[in-house]
Amino acid sequence: MEAAISVLEDDPSFDAGKGSFLNAQGRVEMDASIMDGANLNTGAVAAVQCVKNPIKLARKVLDSDWALIVGEGALEFAREQGVETCNNWSLVTQQELQRWAEHPGQVQNYLRDGAFYSDLLGPSGDTVGAVAMDDKGNIAAGTSTGGSNNKPCGRVGDSPQIGCGTYADNSKGGVSMTGPGELVIRVVLAKHAVDLLKEDFRAQQAADSAIQYLKARVGGVGGIIIVDHWGGVGHAKTTHMMSCAYMTEGLSEPVVEV
Repeated sequence: MEAAISVLEDDPSFDAGKGSFLNAQGRVEMDASIMDGANLNTGAVAAVQCVKNPIKLARKVLDSDWALIVGEGALEFAREQGVETCNNWSLVTQQELQRWAEHPGQVQNYLRDGAFYSDLLGPSGDTVGAVAMDDKGNIAAGTSTGGSNNKPCGRVGDSPQIGCGTYADNSKGGVSMTGPGELVIRVVLAKHAVDLLKEDFRAQQAADSAIQYLKARVGGVGGIIIVDHWGGVGHAKTTHMMSCAYMTEGLSEPVVEV
C-alpha cells in the first residue's frame, strides 16, 4: 500500500508528491492518509510542505499515538521520524507552474452553485490512491494529493480526512476516493461506500452507487476504487477520466484501464 502510493507520488503525471498542483502562493502543499482495516488504525497529514512522499509520513503517523498532523507540525514530525524531506521547489513541475500562472482566479471559481465543474482544472492527473487485501483478509487503503490548483494556503480536502477520502474495515472493505474535497466531505463518501458493502453490495455495485450518491446529493463528480471483504474489485467515475489498475488472485497480469 505505502510502496504503491509512493511510486505514484514520484510520478509527475499525478497531482500528488512531485507534480502536485500549486497553492495560491505558488507552493506545493500536500495531504495524505492511510488506514489499516484490521484494527481501524489511521494516519494522516495535511497541508504539509517539503516532504517527498506524504504517504510515508502518514504511515509514520499511523504507527504513532496520533491520527492527524498538519502544516509545520507535520514537517517537524517528518524530520523526527526520519522521513525524507526536500526543497519545496523540487516538487514543482514546469507544467503545474504554467497552470498556476494561467489560472490565478481558479480558486474563486472552484464551486459554482454548489456543483463542481471539472473543466476548470483542464486536462491533468489527479489524486492517487490504492486499496489492497492480503492473503489473511486484511484490508488497507490510502490516498495522497496535492489538492486543487491555486487553493488557499492551508486548505485541506477530503484525502486526509478518514471516512471522506479513505476508509478500510476488514469486515466490509476498503475505499480510496478522488474528487472535489469540499463536496466529498459533505457526504463522508468513503465511509458511505464501505457501509454499502455491509448491505451485501459487491464492490462494483458499491462503487457505482456511491459515485451516483455524490452526484445526487451535492452535485459532485469524482472517482472511486473499492476492494470488498470477499476480495472483489470495483471502480467508478463521473469525472472526465480516471486511470486505474488492479490485480487479483487468478490473473496472470494486472488489468489496466485509462
